[in-house]
Amino acid sequence: MTVTEIQNLIKFVAKSGVHEVELETKDVKLLIKAKGSEEHRNGDTQVIMPQMPMAQMQASTLAVPVSADIQQPAISDASDSNLITIKSPMIGTFYRSSSPDKPLFVNVGDSIQVGEVVCIIEAMKLFNEIESEVSGKIVKVLVEDSTPVEYDQPLFIVEPA
Repeated sequence: MTVTEIQNLIKFVAKSGVHEVELETKDVKLLIKAKGSEEHRNGDTQVIMPQMPMAQMQASTLAVPVSADIQQPAISDASDSNLITIKSPMIGTFYRSSSPDKPLFVNVGDSIQVGEVVCIIEAMKLFNEIESEVSGKIVKVLVEDSTPVEYDQPLFIVEPA
């Protein structure tokens, strides 16, 4: 199952009003619980990962909170006038470049365009390129390289063009 398929499933759950969806394949066990379901009223996200190498992994379980605003882009208004915050669309490890010896995707002061890769988030050994959904100039990078990020955590502040 690809990340896009998982994201589409999350969007479907958010729109449908279903409180919980469980999907199990040969390689993955996925549990999606909507916000407001009894186990997620406290707002916590539960991630259960096996303690074994990926090659030996039979299944993993990921419970992701879902809200009706999931269809919105992963950006929101920042506290300053017209600044926009690019937020993490998933839980994982944040990387500013594709590898340690490669240049950073973006720096403070760089101009970015819609669709331009701004970072990578590694989740379950999958490296997901995060693309900008806004054009503008990077004002601030809010996360250190190689650190864990949460769903909807602010990553960058952008001044729109």
